[in-house]
Amino acid sequence: MIDNIFVGAHVSAAGGVENAPLNAKAIGANAFALFTKNQRQWVAKPLGESNIEKFKQNVIENGFSFDHILPHDSYLINLGHPETEALEKSRAAFLDEMQRCEQLGLKLLNFHPGSHLRKVSESECLKTIAESINIALDKTEGVTAVIENTAGQGSNVGYKFEQLAEIIDQVKDKSRVGVCIDTCHAYTAGYDFASIEKYNDIWNEFDNIVGATFLKGIHLNDSKKELGSRVDRHDSLGEGFIGIDFFKLLMKDERVKNIPIILETPKPEIWADEISLLREFYVK
Repeated sequence: MIDNIFVGAHVSAAGGVENAPLNAKAIGANAFALFTKNQRQWVAKPLGESNIEKFKQNVIENGFSFDHILPHDSYLINLGHPETEALEKSRAAFLDEMQRCEQLGLKLLNFHPGSHLRKVSESECLKTIAESINIALDKTEGVTAVIENTAGQGSNVGYKFEQLAEIIDQVKDKSRVGVCIDTCHAYTAGYDFASIEKYNDIWNEFDNIVGATFLKGIHLNDSKKELGSRVDRHDSLGEGFIGIDFFKLLMKDERVKNIPIILETPKPEIWADEISLLREFYVK
Protein backbone atom coordinates (compact mmCIF):
# COMPACT_ATOMS: atom_id res chain seq x y z
CA MET A 1 0.00 0.00 0.00
CA ILE A 2 1.08 3.59 -0.63
CA ASP A 3 2.32 5.33 2.49
CA ASN A 4 0.01 7.97 3.97
CA ILE A 5 -2.77 7.62 1.37
CA PHE A 6 -5.84 5.81 2.68
CA VAL A 7 -8.54 5.15 0.10
CA GLY A 8 -11.68 3.04 0.27
CA ALA A 9 -15.45 3.12 -0.12
CA HIS A 10 -18.62 3.03 1.94
CA VAL A 11 -19.02 -0.74 2.10
CA SER A 12 -21.89 -2.95 3.19
CA ALA A 13 -22.20 -4.19 6.76
CA ALA A 14 -25.00 -6.59 5.86
CA GLY A 15 -24.99 -9.65 8.09
CA GLY A 16 -23.10 -7.83 10.84
CA VAL A 17 -20.62 -4.96 11.23
CA GLU A 18 -17.82 -7.50 11.29
CA ASN A 19 -18.32 -8.06 7.56
CA ALA A 20 -17.46 -4.46 6.62
CA PRO A 21 -13.66 -4.87 6.92
CA LEU A 22 -13.85 -8.02 4.78
CA ASN A 23 -15.87 -6.21 2.13
CA ALA A 24 -13.37 -3.34 2.15
CA LYS A 25 -10.42 -5.70 1.83
CA ALA A 26 -12.09 -7.38 -1.17
CA ILE A 27 -11.97 -4.13 -3.18
CA GLY A 28 -8.35 -3.36 -2.34
CA ALA A 29 -9.14 -0.62 0.16
CA ASN A 30 -6.97 0.49 3.07
CA ALA A 31 -9.74 2.71 4.51
CA PHE A 32 -13.51 2.33 4.58
CA ALA A 33 -16.86 3.66 5.75
CA LEU A 34 -19.88 1.78 7.05
CA PHE A 35 -23.20 2.17 8.83
CA THR A 36 -23.06 0.62 12.30
CA LYS A 37 -26.85 0.14 12.17
CA ASN A 38 -29.62 0.34 9.59
CA GLN A 39 -29.39 3.94 8.38
CA ARG A 40 -33.12 4.21 7.65
CA GLN A 41 -34.40 3.13 11.06
CA TRP A 42 -34.47 5.13 14.28
CA VAL A 43 -33.76 2.24 16.60
CA ALA A 44 -31.61 -0.86 16.16
CA LYS A 45 -30.78 -3.70 18.49
CA PRO A 46 -27.56 -3.20 20.46
CA LEU A 47 -24.31 -4.52 19.06
CA GLY A 48 -23.54 -7.99 20.38
CA GLU A 49 -20.25 -8.74 22.09
CA SER A 50 -19.45 -11.25 19.38
CA ASN A 51 -20.07 -8.68 16.63
CA ILE A 52 -17.85 -6.16 18.40
CA GLU A 53 -14.97 -8.57 18.93
CA LYS A 54 -15.16 -9.96 15.38
CA PHE A 55 -15.24 -6.43 13.95
CA LYS A 56 -12.12 -5.41 15.86
CA GLN A 57 -10.40 -8.67 14.93
CA ASN A 58 -11.23 -8.28 11.23
CA VAL A 59 -10.04 -4.67 11.23
CA ILE A 60 -6.65 -5.67 12.62
CA GLU A 61 -6.21 -8.92 10.70
CA ASN A 62 -6.98 -7.25 7.39
CA GLY A 63 -4.47 -4.46 7.89
CA PHE A 64 -6.78 -1.53 8.62
CA SER A 65 -6.27 1.19 11.20
CA PHE A 66 -9.14 2.45 13.34
CA ASP A 67 -7.90 5.94 12.39
CA HIS A 68 -8.97 5.38 8.78
CA ILE A 69 -12.52 4.13 9.28
CA LEU A 70 -15.22 6.77 8.77
CA PRO A 71 -18.64 5.47 9.87
CA HIS A 72 -21.72 7.41 8.81
CA ASP A 73 -24.75 8.02 11.01
CA SER A 74 -28.42 7.54 10.11
CA TYR A 75 -29.94 9.70 7.38
CA LEU A 76 -32.96 10.27 9.63
CA ILE A 77 -31.07 12.36 12.18
CA ASN A 78 -31.47 16.16 12.09
CA LEU A 79 -29.37 17.74 14.84
CA GLY A 80 -30.71 21.18 13.96
CA HIS A 81 -34.39 20.28 14.00
CA PRO A 82 -36.51 23.30 15.01
CA GLU A 83 -39.12 21.26 16.93
CA THR A 84 -38.33 20.00 20.44
CA GLU A 85 -39.71 16.46 20.22
CA ALA A 86 -38.06 15.69 16.87
CA LEU A 87 -34.80 17.29 18.02
CA GLU A 88 -34.67 15.13 21.16
CA LYS A 89 -35.32 12.04 19.04
CA SER A 90 -32.44 12.99 16.74
CA ARG A 91 -30.12 13.73 19.65
CA ALA A 92 -30.87 10.36 21.25
CA ALA A 93 -30.23 8.57 17.98
CA PHE A 94 -26.96 10.47 17.43
CA LEU A 95 -25.76 9.64 20.93
CA ASP A 96 -26.52 5.97 20.23
CA GLU A 97 -24.44 6.20 17.04
CA MET A 98 -21.54 7.76 18.96
CA GLN A 99 -21.76 5.06 21.63
CA ARG A 100 -21.74 2.33 18.99
CA CYS A 101 -18.54 3.84 17.61
CA GLU A 102 -17.09 3.81 21.13
CA GLN A 103 -17.91 0.11 21.46
CA LEU A 104 -16.28 -0.72 18.13
CA GLY A 105 -13.12 1.25 18.88
CA LEU A 106 -13.88 3.74 16.10
CA LYS A 107 -12.52 7.27 16.40
CA LEU A 108 -14.70 9.18 13.94
CA LEU A 109 -18.41 9.57 13.20
CA ASN A 110 -19.44 11.36 10.02
CA PHE A 111 -22.83 13.07 9.91
CA HIS A 112 -24.90 15.57 7.91
CA PRO A 113 -25.31 18.65 10.12
CA GLY A 114 -29.06 19.21 9.76
CA SER A 115 -31.89 21.30 8.32
CA HIS A 116 -33.86 24.32 9.54
CA LEU A 117 -36.98 23.19 7.63
CA ARG A 118 -37.66 26.90 6.93
CA LYS A 119 -38.97 27.32 10.48
CA VAL A 120 -35.97 29.07 12.06
CA SER A 121 -32.98 31.07 10.80
CA GLU A 122 -29.81 29.41 9.56
CA SER A 123 -27.88 30.78 12.53
CA GLU A 124 -30.42 29.39 14.99
CA CYS A 125 -30.17 26.01 13.28
CA LEU A 126 -26.36 26.09 13.38
CA LYS A 127 -26.48 26.94 17.11
CA THR A 128 -28.81 23.99 17.74
CA ILE A 129 -26.47 21.65 15.83
CA ALA A 130 -23.51 22.79 17.93
CA GLU A 131 -25.54 22.21 21.12
CA SER A 132 -26.42 18.72 19.86
CA ILE A 133 -22.75 17.96 19.28
CA ASN A 134 -21.81 19.26 22.74
CA ILE A 135 -24.40 16.99 24.37
CA ALA A 136 -23.07 13.92 22.55
CA LEU A 137 -19.43 14.74 23.27
CA ASP A 138 -20.18 15.23 26.98
CA LYS A 139 -21.59 11.70 27.17
CA THR A 140 -18.91 9.88 25.15
CA GLU A 141 -15.15 9.56 24.94
CA GLY A 142 -12.64 9.16 22.15
CA VAL A 143 -14.97 9.67 19.17
CA THR A 144 -14.69 12.80 17.02
CA ALA A 145 -17.89 14.28 15.54
CA VAL A 146 -17.11 14.85 11.85
CA ILE A 147 -19.44 17.32 10.12
CA GLU A 148 -20.01 16.64 6.43
CA ASN A 149 -20.49 19.63 4.15
CA THR A 150 -23.79 19.49 2.26
CA ALA A 151 -24.91 20.50 -1.22
CA GLY A 152 -27.39 22.93 0.34
CA GLN A 153 -30.35 21.06 -1.06
CA GLY A 154 -33.71 22.12 0.36
CA SER A 155 -33.25 23.62 3.82
CA ASN A 156 -29.99 21.81 4.63
CA VAL A 157 -27.27 23.86 6.28
CA GLY A 158 -23.53 23.25 6.16
CA TYR A 159 -23.04 24.01 2.46
CA LYS A 160 -20.80 27.03 3.07
CA PHE A 161 -17.43 26.93 4.82
CA GLU A 162 -18.69 29.82 6.97
CA GLN A 163 -21.54 27.65 8.27
CA LEU A 164 -19.17 24.81 9.16
CA ALA A 165 -16.98 27.31 11.02
CA GLU A 166 -20.01 28.74 12.84
CA ILE A 167 -20.87 25.28 14.17
CA ILE A 168 -17.28 24.51 15.20
CA ASP A 169 -16.92 27.89 16.93
CA GLN A 170 -19.76 26.86 19.27
CA VAL A 171 -18.45 23.36 20.04
CA LYS A 172 -16.77 23.33 23.43
CA ASP A 173 -14.25 20.54 22.83
CA LYS A 174 -12.49 21.55 19.61
CA SER A 175 -10.28 18.44 19.84
CA ARG A 176 -13.29 16.22 19.08
CA VAL A 177 -14.92 17.99 16.16
CA GLY A 178 -13.91 18.00 12.50
CA VAL A 179 -15.07 18.19 8.91
CA CYS A 180 -15.45 15.73 6.04
CA ILE A 181 -15.45 17.42 2.64
CA ASP A 182 -17.70 15.72 0.10
CA THR A 183 -16.40 16.80 -3.29
CA CYS A 184 -19.76 16.47 -5.07
CA HIS A 185 -21.52 18.47 -2.35
CA ALA A 186 -18.84 21.18 -2.42
CA TYR A 187 -19.08 21.51 -6.20
CA THR A 188 -22.85 21.78 -6.35
CA ALA A 189 -22.75 24.22 -3.40
CA GLY A 190 -20.64 26.48 -5.60
CA TYR A 191 -17.01 25.57 -4.94
CA ASP A 192 -15.58 25.06 -8.43
CA PHE A 193 -13.32 22.04 -8.06
CA ALA A 194 -13.62 21.52 -11.83
CA SER A 195 -11.41 24.58 -12.30
CA ILE A 196 -7.77 23.62 -11.87
CA GLU A 197 -6.93 27.32 -11.53
CA LYS A 198 -9.24 27.60 -8.50
CA TYR A 199 -8.19 24.34 -6.83
CA ASN A 200 -5.72 25.79 -4.33
CA ASP A 201 -7.83 28.89 -3.78
CA ILE A 202 -10.71 26.72 -2.55
CA TRP A 203 -8.53 24.80 -0.13
CA ASN A 204 -6.92 28.03 1.09
CA GLU A 205 -10.41 29.44 1.66
CA PHE A 206 -11.28 26.34 3.71
CA ASP A 207 -8.11 26.79 5.76
CA ASN A 208 -8.76 30.49 6.35
CA ILE A 209 -12.44 30.07 7.31
CA VAL A 210 -12.60 26.64 8.99
CA GLY A 211 -8.99 25.61 9.55
CA ALA A 212 -7.02 22.85 7.83
CA THR A 213 -6.53 21.02 11.13
CA PHE A 214 -10.26 20.26 11.22
CA LEU A 215 -10.15 18.24 7.95
CA LYS A 216 -10.72 14.65 9.10
CA GLY A 217 -11.98 12.91 5.95
CA ILE A 218 -12.94 13.16 2.27
CA HIS A 219 -15.97 11.75 0.47
CA LEU A 220 -14.69 11.42 -3.08
CA ASN A 221 -17.43 11.77 -5.69
CA ASP A 222 -17.94 13.32 -9.10
CA SER A 223 -21.19 15.22 -9.66
CA LYS A 224 -24.15 14.52 -11.94
CA LYS A 225 -25.32 18.11 -11.46
CA GLU A 226 -23.86 21.47 -12.43
CA LEU A 227 -21.77 23.88 -10.38
CA GLY A 228 -23.92 25.73 -7.84
CA SER A 229 -27.04 23.66 -8.55
CA ARG A 230 -27.31 22.70 -4.86
CA VAL A 231 -28.46 19.22 -5.86
CA ASP A 232 -26.85 16.13 -4.28
CA ARG A 233 -26.30 13.58 -7.07
CA HIS A 234 -23.03 11.64 -7.04
CA ASP A 235 -21.32 10.34 -10.17
CA SER A 236 -18.42 7.98 -10.86
CA LEU A 237 -14.94 9.51 -11.00
CA GLY A 238 -14.39 11.41 -14.25
CA GLU A 239 -17.94 10.86 -15.48
CA GLY A 240 -19.51 14.00 -14.04
CA PHE A 241 -19.15 17.76 -14.16
CA ILE A 242 -16.08 17.89 -11.90
CA GLY A 243 -13.92 15.81 -14.24
CA ILE A 244 -10.91 13.56 -13.76
CA ASP A 245 -8.21 16.27 -13.50
CA PHE A 246 -9.47 17.31 -10.05
CA PHE A 247 -9.03 13.78 -8.71
CA LYS A 248 -5.51 13.61 -10.15
CA LEU A 249 -4.63 16.79 -8.24
CA LEU A 250 -6.26 15.70 -5.01
CA MET A 251 -4.36 12.43 -4.81
CA LYS A 252 -1.05 14.31 -4.82
CA ASP A 253 -2.21 16.86 -2.25
CA GLU A 254 -0.46 16.82 1.12
CA ARG A 255 -3.72 17.96 2.74
CA VAL A 256 -5.39 14.57 2.25
CA LYS A 257 -2.59 12.38 3.56
CA ASN A 258 -3.33 10.27 6.64
CA ILE A 259 -7.11 10.82 6.54
CA PRO A 260 -9.77 8.43 5.16
CA ILE A 261 -10.68 9.13 1.51
CA ILE A 262 -14.00 7.41 0.91
CA LEU A 263 -15.77 6.71 -2.38
CA GLU A 264 -19.55 7.06 -2.41
CA THR A 265 -19.72 6.79 -6.18
CA PRO A 266 -22.85 5.07 -7.55
CA LYS A 267 -21.35 1.87 -9.03
CA PRO A 268 -20.03 -0.48 -6.32
CA GLU A 269 -19.00 -2.94 -9.04
CA ILE A 270 -16.19 -0.56 -10.14
CA TRP A 271 -15.00 0.58 -6.71
CA ALA A 272 -11.93 -1.66 -6.93
CA ASP A 273 -11.07 -0.09 -10.28
CA GLU A 274 -11.61 3.44 -8.95
CA ILE A 275 -9.39 2.74 -5.94
CA SER A 276 -6.68 1.37 -8.23
CA LEU A 277 -6.98 4.40 -10.49
CA LEU A 278 -6.63 6.80 -7.56
CA ARG A 279 -3.46 5.06 -6.46
CA GLU A 280 -2.08 5.39 -9.98
CA PHE A 281 -2.69 9.14 -9.80
CA TYR A 282 -0.71 9.30 -6.58
CA VAL A 283 2.27 7.42 -8.04
CA LYS A 284 2.47 9.26 -11.38
